Amino acid sequence: QVQLVESGGGLVQAGGSLRLSCVASGSIFAINDMGWYRQAPGKQRELVARITRGGSTNYADSVKDRFTISRDNAKNTVYLQMNILKPEDTAVYYCNAWRLGASSWGQGTQVTVSS
Repeated sequence: QVQLVESGGGLVQAGGSLRLSCVASGSIFAINDMGWYRQAPGKQRELVARITRGGSTNYADSVKDRFTISRDNAKNTVYLQMNILKPEDTAVYYCNAWRLGASSWGQGTQVTVSS
């Protein structure tokens, strides 16, 4: 089983930046894709960005050119650099990891963007 712990959320003004981190522990061997999802109040959880073990990435259209996902396999850590934040980016951000066909989730970190 994989445990995921997120950090880096907080309150920021519109136009600002935040960097989220997610550290994986436990059965980390053979983790493949890792990613970030978010869930705003009253909305469904949605994909923000994903990255494969080899470094291929994909992003939600709403965050392209503003957010960057990266990964350090040696540290079992995935990052999400968020720039030019907008109030509509406000949500709980969850880290996700796929390993051997099973998905694991972190507890989430709150990101709040004030206008």
